[in-house]
Amino acid sequence: MRRTALGTAVGVLAVLGFQAAANGAVFGTGDDGAKAATPGVYSSKAAHGGKGRSELHKLALTDKGKGEAVLTQRTTEPFGLLGVTWTDPDEKVKGTIEARTRSIETGEWSDWVELEPHPAGMDGRRAGAPGSTEPVWVGASDGAEVRVSDGAAAGVLPAGLKLNMIDPGGAGSAAKDSGELNAEPAAFAAVDPPTTPPSVPGPASTAPKPAIVTRAQWGGQAIEDKTPEPAQYLIGGKIKAIFVHHTTSAAYECSASASVVRSILDYHVDVEEWRDIGYNFLVDKCGTIFEGRKGGIDQPVLGAHTYGWNSESTSVAVLGDYTNQAASSAALVSASRVAAYKLGQYGVDPNGTAQLTAGVTQTNFFGQTFTLNQVYPFAAISGHRNGFNTQCPGNMLYPQLPTIRSYATGSVAGLKVDSLGGGATRAGTGYETPGPVTVNWSTSTANSLINKFEVLVDGQVVATPGPGARSAATTVTGYGAHTVAVRATHTSGKVSTSASVAVTVPGPKTFKPVTPTRLMDTRSGFGVPKAKVGAGGEVVLQVTGANGVPASGVGAVVLNVTATNATATSFVSAYPNGTDRTAASNLNFTAGKTIPNLVVVPVVDGKVRFYNHAGTVDLLADITGYYVKDTSGSTHTNLGPLRLMDTRDGTGVAKGKVGASGVVDLQVTGANGVPASGVTAVVLNVTATAPTATSFVSVYPSGTTRSSASNLNFTAGQTIPNLVVVPVGANGKVSFYNRAGTVDLLADVTGYFTSDTAGASHVNLGPLRLMDTRSGLGVPKAKVGASGTVTLQVTGANGVPASGVTAVVLNVTATAPTATSFVSVYPSGTTRSSASNLNFTAGLTIPNLVVVPVGADGKVTFYNRAGTVDLLADITGYYVK
Repeated sequence: MRRTALGTAVGVLAVLGFQAAANGAVFGTGDDGAKAATPGVYSSKAAHGGKGRSELHKLALTDKGKGEAVLTQRTTEPFGLLGVTWTDPDEKVKGTIEARTRSIETGEWSDWVELEPHPAGMDGRRAGAPGSTEPVWVGASDGAEVRVSDGAAAGVLPAGLKLNMIDPGGAGSAAKDSGELNAEPAAFAAVDPPTTPPSVPGPASTAPKPAIVTRAQWGGQAIEDKTPEPAQYLIGGKIKAIFVHHTTSAAYECSASASVVRSILDYHVDVEEWRDIGYNFLVDKCGTIFEGRKGGIDQPVLGAHTYGWNSESTSVAVLGDYTNQAASSAALVSASRVAAYKLGQYGVDPNGTAQLTAGVTQTNFFGQTFTLNQVYPFAAISGHRNGFNTQCPGNMLYPQLPTIRSYATGSVAGLKVDSLGGGATRAGTGYETPGPVTVNWSTSTANSLINKFEVLVDGQVVATPGPGARSAATTVTGYGAHTVAVRATHTSGKVSTSASVAVTVPGPKTFKPVTPTRLMDTRSGFGVPKAKVGAGGEVVLQVTGANGVPASGVGAVVLNVTATNATATSFVSAYPNGTDRTAASNLNFTAGKTIPNLVVVPVVDGKVRFYNHAGTVDLLADITGYYVKDTSGSTHTNLGPLRLMDTRDGTGVAKGKVGASGVVDLQVTGANGVPASGVTAVVLNVTATAPTATSFVSVYPSGTTRSSASNLNFTAGQTIPNLVVVPVGANGKVSFYNRAGTVDLLADVTGYFTSDTAGASHVNLGPLRLMDTRSGLGVPKAKVGASGTVTLQVTGANGVPASGVTAVVLNVTATAPTATSFVSVYPSGTTRSSASNLNFTAGLTIPNLVVVPVGADGKVTFYNRAGTVDLLADITGYYVK
């Protein structure tokens, strides 16, 4: 029920705030996404006549006695808005006045709608003005029914009860059944306020004037003919506050908004005998703003909107009933623009307060009592209910007033950088990135109130996205500390800047090899809890501060990670703890297969996190080295790929499979381009093939004690490759140990580390997916055929510099192969050697880390030997001099 206690009206301070129907459906359709009304177009489904004169139809109610009156259900002339009147404005209906209508479009009758009576003299005491209810927009209708009850057993209703129906587009001008449409308004009973504007034009505003559909556009000369009295202006000539209202029903099409506004004016003037429409401005749910009461958009026009407070305020009414639904964002934005413009003309802060003098003694919706001529504080943007005992602007619009105030402040509110991505990872309270950054931000201000955003790096503009953007990609250049922020410009011209976010571009890192050491085994609970990692599950491993790895100064660790006992096809991602996991993977495997892969993982807080996508799996991790953030480690030199060992033909070692617990030693220094001295570690791609039993191979410095760590874990008949970074023994050799059965071993050198600073240093990046032949990422969408190649651009994008890069570190995965084959990755523009990076059999998914030199054109090439295969490549870093 929308019954409210209305105070007594006095002179020109008596004002109106309409209540919309809450107890029944009102016909017509509305859609917040509908197009706004076109300026100059005045239409409805009830009648079509452009800006033609409207029609007023009146039907008398039948008094049934005992405090009841009715208009029996009947067909009527077309109409769109209705209200009930009676002869003496000082008489009251203490009970209820209800109406329902029949839709022209559907032929169905609406639910009953309760009409709220207005107090007498809402626009001043005017001779001949009747008692009346609120007007309610019902949409295109051609039938009506009314029932009135005073709620008493033997009450007496006011005389002259009539139903008034407004057809906003009627062709005629004569009132039907009684009265005249354009009766000459009577004189005011009270002293008139000024009719001359304080200044012409009105004062300039601190906020821009919004686009407004003028009276001439939505009503034409017809509305000026029927409102001949001069405009009135605030006695003090200054607007101190603005009151927000709702009015009529939400069930309207935005294309018919002008008709709704025209109907409200018709009812105010033709039925209630007001001088003009009560509101200063009206806004529809699509955001179209309409000029209301005459007198000038830029002037402090006296309206009839908020009982007792008109003399120092202005108003904006949002078309619709917001008792049970919130106003649209478009409506809030437009209401805020009106408020900002009008308050800005008089230096009023939309978030501030105003001191208003009460024009009548009354109580508001919240029970606060106001005394005539006393001064009270109001929010500069207030709701109708703050000043008057009414539900207006509705239980759902009233809580949105803070949003209107925020929008109207003329600044972009709540602007903040939410996160950085696109290659940036969290590091303490800030982020680290090798260069690429995607900045993500948010604001509570609507796009339509924003002119532009600017992304700032170290205070300089690097990108200027539009008002609808909430992210932008850029590159932070130069090693060391930087700041990233976002700046926004409001349509008012005011500028807001977010708090800056610290971003570090780490310098190149040097490598320190360690004897392979096991850090984690979920089978035994070593390093992490004893349990398989489930679907979507993660385990976190401490990697710094033990096992020869320093507690600080570590930029990345090199881990050999093995997935075993997998129950489903899945993948594992290893990434820095405290950062957001990307879509890139480190190990891709199928159920029942044991798959190893070398992983280079940046270190943020000394821990590494392992994620499993599906099924359950046991994970093992062995450390083989780490990168430090200074020059105390070794630098990298590309070499090969060049085959150093093949037990199948006797290359590098004796010809013959390696037996159970067997060891072969391979000389790696002093030959094949590897220096005889100064070498701290070599980078080998090791492949186990034709194994006769489930086993593992460990690669370790010759002359040292083998640890429990492994480099390749495999089952009988499985061909498995893995990249190995292994320290070199004092004799310049590395040893290969096989646990069980017999197996052939191959080793291809791709580079080495030395204490010579002339080599390249490592820069972390990603992991970031660069290539996927399944989707066409980076290369054409198609499997790589037999003897086929694809070439991938790796420099000059995705954070990899355009020059100075000696090699990139890629995690390459072969999936869905149709035949036993191998893939070689080599510098574009060079001759491919016989070395391979991935060896696999049909149907097997195999990943392997690859350190590959970059071609002169900044590209690398992928070659497939047989069958067809899909290839994926994720970059994890690069080497620079």
